[in-house]
Amino acid sequence: MQTDDLQNEDARVAYEAIMDAIVTQKLAPSQKVSENILSDMFGISRTVARNLIERLIAKHFLVSVSPRVTIVAPLTLLDIKQNFTLRKMLLPSIFSLTGPRADFDKLHRLNREIEAMKVMKDDETALAFLKKNKEMNLALCENVGYPLMLDWVRQLEDIAMRIYWLYLKTEQGLPYSSEQQGMTIEVMKCDEPGRIRTVIHDMLTQTEERILATIFRNEQFYTQDLRL
Repeated sequence: MQTDDLQNEDARVAYEAIMDAIVTQKLAPSQKVSENILSDMFGISRTVARNLIERLIAKHFLVSVSPRVTIVAPLTLLDIKQNFTLRKMLLPSIFSLTGPRADFDKLHRLNREIEAMKVMKDDETALAFLKKNKEMNLALCENVGYPLMLDWVRQLEDIAMRIYWLYLKTEQGLPYSSEQQGMTIEVMKCDEPGRIRTVIHDMLTQTEERILATIFRNEQFYTQDLRL
């Protein structure tokens, strides 16, 4: 392996580790970050840390609030509403385009794996559960045929992981069941784009309502940032 390839691989691993820390709030919403902080936390060089900070700012997971201060992007009710609004606009159309072209063997396998992971002993297994759920959601979209759409979906799914983490740690499960995921897979098999759009939109709406209900029920979230 060439040095450049190793550096790129190290940067990729570090990026994933930082994203995991943001999702699990080891890097909490609005927490200050810097090259030195990331270098110390993740064992990377300041150069790699600087490049990853720039990338995470571009993807809206970090926010530059002044020339010298960068923080983890806040997580607010507005962020949740915005994420679900965008997903309700985008995902029903993508699913209707993917329709019968989806890899249903893969989707059923992933759904079974998610069902088998329901017992979450600690943050590590909870995070693995969320990652498997993200893999499932991306698999539902992967045959849409439009690379830009898939980029948008990945961005929204990464943000959704931050939101689902709140629900997962509070309720010990996702805001929808594997049975509902199974229903999504089945409706994808039909060649009825209108029905697919309706089902997916309704499922996202129900998921949003469950998450908001959990937030409003728990006093620990009565702050601008939704921190555990």
